[in-house]
Amino acid sequence: MDWKLAVAGLLIGLIVGMTGMGGGSLMTPMLIFVFGFKPTVAIGTDILHGAIFKSFGAVRHRQLGHVHARLAMWMLIGSAPFSLLGVTLSAWLSRTYGDGYEDTAQQVLGVALVIGGIGFFAKAFLRPHGNDAPFILQRRDKAIAVLIGVIGGFVVGLTSVGSGTFFGLVMMIAFPLTAAKIVGTDLFQAALLLWVAGFGHFVTGSVDLGATGWLLIGSIPGVLLGSQLTVKLPDRALRVALSLVLSLSGVKLLDPPYANAIIIVVSCVAVLAGLVLAARWYVRRGLERATPAPDELAA
Repeated sequence: MDWKLAVAGLLIGLIVGMTGMGGGSLMTPMLIFVFGFKPTVAIGTDILHGAIFKSFGAVRHRQLGHVHARLAMWMLIGSAPFSLLGVTLSAWLSRTYGDGYEDTAQQVLGVALVIGGIGFFAKAFLRPHGNDAPFILQRRDKAIAVLIGVIGGFVVGLTSVGSGTFFGLVMMIAFPLTAAKIVGTDLFQAALLLWVAGFGHFVTGSVDLGATGWLLIGSIPGVLLGSQLTVKLPDRALRVALSLVLSLSGVKLLDPPYANAIIIVVSCVAVLAGLVLAARWYVRRGLERATPAPDELAA
């Protein structure tokens, strides 16, 4: 299982480095479904792991000039204390209800994943409206940043989900930043936030340090490589596919009636749609190659 954790870390690191998407959105359900972790331990382990490996990506994005540091700090003012509030609430519920809270934690995580999937789907169809001009924060921008931090920090501390999906989506809507700066600022703020929340989970004993180490073996090189590919962000189809994975993971955790049938039907429809889109792309590319360039026609 150890080397499989490293492979899982590599995959998540690549995705986070390229898209700014929170690793917890994918890693936490992966630890539960694939590796059999309890929900509370999966959440704590992934948060501490995310704090370490996202720090490498954050430093690299800072070097590349993709971070709006002041915006990140204003978001952190709200997110840091409220992430600890989320961790404290999770620890209190775990102590009070014991193993019975694991089912509740699974349900809460499932809801967060479904909402995160919907948010990431919306993010796939939104375009950043910023440019390379300096963005000077006004009082309204600072207030929005703190509010984003308060809501996102609490959700991250409680579930590990949202550090990339929620923050990135709202920044895309609220602030005039380029795609690269949204990814870099999101990752920079998330790294700082997860250090705070990760320390809280470590203190409460909901972290598997051995699993964290193996995940880091793959995720650190993955996030460094992914950050180099930010200028080649995945196309809309990849983002829609990731949103589908999040939503279906949430459905599986919630386990409603006919959950397996829902997952199978939606997955089959998604695969067919993907094949159709791939065929259309292949045909269009073939036509573009077959069409002579204007200068060739003139010759």
